[in-house]
Amino acid sequence: MPVYNKLVRDRIPEIIAKSGKIFETRILADQEFMKELKMKAQEEFNEYLETDSDKDAVEELSDLLEVVYALAKVHGASVELLEKARKQKADARGAFEEKVFLVKVED
Repeated sequence: MPVYNKLVRDRIPEIIAKSGKIFETRILADQEFMKELKMKAQEEFNEYLETDSDKDAVEELSDLLEVVYALAKVHGASVELLEKARKQKADARGAFEEKVFLVKVED
């Protein structure tokens, strides 16, 4: 039996059960959940970096976004508050639409 020891989406146990397989899960305490969410974010970002197509990239970015939403909630923020903070920062500092690459700044 493979051992995964990783955070999974809420419906994964249901999907595994429907396949007739035996599995074991546990519910994480808040601090451990935060740690595992951070690890999941790294896992999903790495999977995004390894993509070779736009379709796969979008799929992995959607996974990463789901983890970001969960992290926001853990930090006491809603998706709306997260978006508001993103927009405020974009308004103040810009986004990444113009593809600006800073080479150097002289003192």
